[in-house]
Amino acid sequence: MQPASHIAEQTLRSQFFEVRNTSAELCSTLAPEDCNLQAMPETSPVKWHLAHTSWFFETFVLLEFAAGYELVSPHYAVLFNSYYNGIGQQFPRARRALLSRPSMTEVLNYREQVDAAIDRLLSDASHPQAYRIAELIELGLQHEAQHQELMLTDIKYCLFQNPLLPAFRDQPVAVAVAVAAVAVERLAFSTFNGGQVDIGALESGFSFDNERPRHTHFLAPFALANRLVTNGEYLAFVVSGGYNNPEHWLADGWYEVQQQDWQQPLYWLEQAGVWMEYTLQGLVRLDLAAPVSHLSYFEAQAYASWAGYRLPTEAEWESVAEQAASISAGNFADTDFLVPQPRADNSEAIAQLYGDCWEWTSSAYLPYPGFKVHAGTVGEYNGKFMSGQMVLRGGSCLSSAFHVRSSYRNFFFPKDRWQCTGVRLAADVE
Repeated sequence: MQPASHIAEQTLRSQFFEVRNTSAELCSTLAPEDCNLQAMPETSPVKWHLAHTSWFFETFVLLEFAAGYELVSPHYAVLFNSYYNGIGQQFPRARRALLSRPSMTEVLNYREQVDAAIDRLLSDASHPQAYRIAELIELGLQHEAQHQELMLTDIKYCLFQNPLLPAFRDQPVAVAVAVAAVAVERLAFSTFNGGQVDIGALESGFSFDNERPRHTHFLAPFALANRLVTNGEYLAFVVSGGYNNPEHWLADGWYEVQQQDWQQPLYWLEQAGVWMEYTLQGLVRLDLAAPVSHLSYFEAQAYASWAGYRLPTEAEWESVAEQAASISAGNFADTDFLVPQPRADNSEAIAQLYGDCWEWTSSAYLPYPGFKVHAGTVGEYNGKFMSGQMVLRGGSCLSSAFHVRSSYRNFFFPKDRWQCTGVRLAADVE
């Protein structure tokens, strides 16, 4: 991670409690039974996320730097360790729903005890390792932001398995733009000359190790779509038989279509000839103007091929996003819509680069030239996952705004589609 010296003690303390309180607030509408659901091995129970993020601060900060700190429970070191082999044993990921104990009340108490200990540690301005403590706390907050998004995507997938199709939130707190009021702008492309560009994290500000080092990349001329692909545009692919024609699918993608019987995006349902979509607010009529979401890489690639285009590379995406987009304008979890929104503002030539949906790129998740794994167990955070996954960019409507930047590299397996993932088209330029 990049050093965190730019964060003042009081600012870091305020951000710590803001992030930690947000995690607890996310599950405030859920019953304890909801918080222990795990519908597939790739998801985790909400309760586990709440405990694991606390375990992170306890393990990497408090045990290391808080004199005389005693573990809340020695059992938590195994139950809530995700994948850090350097720390020790982990409870199997696929069986986390079996952890009915500790109870939700005990987990929330665990969080309170960890928070109080971190508060005391931050109050010690004379601590000889204050700089390193600040680094690790900022890493922990970025880590918790990732788990806040996972809490939302995981509980959405779990609730979707219930034939009652219950809502995570009965009524949206914010009022989304009315579908009838949004005229979808025709898909258009901006052309970029390419050439030598620098990509990767800048020296200042936080970044994960997989975003570094900043380096020079050569781009051929390319074109990038002015917005994300909409539900209406993707519906044309569905009704044209796109899921029954192997022509545009990669071999592994077509295998998944056949094995999983994919016929439409994950949360789409057709009822009496009307297309519906399951959201965190429950089942709603499909918004044809909103960006299509919850697509696997295979679906995104097949649609791009069917439409006569391709997916952008991550270097193409970053070279444009770094220069042409405002993060503050993005639809993130902070807006409280919790669903992708139609593009309502046509003032930007390239819109929706941040927020709404993570955008699949055609780039494999691999190390940058000169990449170095961070020293110590915390170095297991990113580097060991650089195999078989694809890069996504830009954040989603379920991401925290402070967590996203132009150099941020998210990554998932090509068949994954329970995340809020969408499509932006690109093209070669002769």
